[in-house]
Amino acid sequence: MLALIVICLGGWQEKAIAHGVKIEHQKVSAIQIEANYDSGQPMANAQVVVYAPEDPATPWLKGTTDDKGNFIFIPDPSQSGYWEVKVRQAGHGGIITIASTSLSLPVNSDTNTNVASDLERKEVPNRTRLSNSLSGENSLRKWLAIASVIWGFIGTALFFYRWKDRHPHPEEPSC
Repeated sequence: MLALIVICLGGWQEKAIAHGVKIEHQKVSAIQIEANYDSGQPMANAQVVVYAPEDPATPWLKGTTDDKGNFIFIPDPSQSGYWEVKVRQAGHGGIITIASTSLSLPVNSDTNTNVASDLERKEVPNRTRLSNSLSGENSLRKWLAIASVIWGFIGTALFFYRWKDRHPHPEEPSC
């Protein structure tokens, strides 16, 4: 019976674990952010906040991703340093840092957009990926949580088994 409970809860545990996030960017005349969950599903309509290098405490631009998880912005070429882009949706998200020294293409600082364009990935070899996935360190956390739940069931079962031995039920009179 205990094994059946452990197997059932172990299967349900997979669904309760939060999924990671993948955020990518491309360097073109603008920066295109692509945000997806680990499952490959796009982070549609996720909140995006861009922080400029000169004032990293104040949002420089706010917007949302499109239905495919894309967000495009044109950084101010007069600001050198690191741009930070935060993407969040329903408690999941991540931050990616983009060096402005690597933004060598001409840009027009008067226009910013969060509309996805028809940029071909094949034409832009310069890509960076940030992955907050359930592999590596997070996988260890997942298995540690599962082991803790199993150990909790075993400990509870042993407690009640031992309690039963110390406190036997009085014999019922037979008729």
